[in-house]
Amino acid sequence: MAGMHDPWLFAATVLVVNATPGVDMMLTAARTLRHGVRGGLATALGIEAGCVVHTLAAAFGLAALMAASATAFSVVKWAGAAYLLWLAYSMLRTSLRGPRGGGTARVEAQEPHAAHLRFPVASGAASLAELVRQGLLTNVLNPKIALFFLALLPQFIEADAPHKTLVFLALGAWFVLQSAVFLTALVLLVAPLARWRAPAALERALHALGAAIFVGLAARLALADRH
Repeated sequence: MAGMHDPWLFAATVLVVNATPGVDMMLTAARTLRHGVRGGLATALGIEAGCVVHTLAAAFGLAALMAASATAFSVVKWAGAAYLLWLAYSMLRTSLRGPRGGGTARVEAQEPHAAHLRFPVASGAASLAELVRQGLLTNVLNPKIALFFLALLPQFIEADAPHKTLVFLALGAWFVLQSAVFLTALVLLVAPLARWRAPAALERALHALGAAIFVGLAARLALADRH
């Protein structure tokens, strides 16, 4: 596209960013293990929707506001940290409660051919819409991602590009599509692990570990600054 330079370097940079463990990768993997391929893809869809929001915000100046205003940055940062803590609390509650009785039996009764494809399912399991919303909120409520878009994308726009905003949006769309491919591959790689029917104690331990990881991610976000 006219006005864009070093597309190969941009693609490599996006790949490195996607492959670096973080909230998006952890949430996608966790939801895939818990809810199968559809749950993982729904979470990834929400994350990519969040990337679209960040692209539009950066292209039209909202991310610049967070870069300039400590108050705006802090509001988004603390909201994101609070949401991660809520996810951690939900996982810890599941760990302490354990899978509710009847979950596996219900799956076997309704889908006997697919009962071995997932962990025992707790009643009230998240809907696909809820998983999309979780992915969206964890991504949107991370101001470091907004600033990342604002810092990264302009580096691949020609200084004399006649339509810089259009090039910015094109790079953002590229980022979203490449990230979607990466997360889809992650879901397909992780999904086979859900075929293993984990003992209840191990499943509870995994939820506790996930809760601890999300607490750590929330703390890292809360301690982040604008630089």
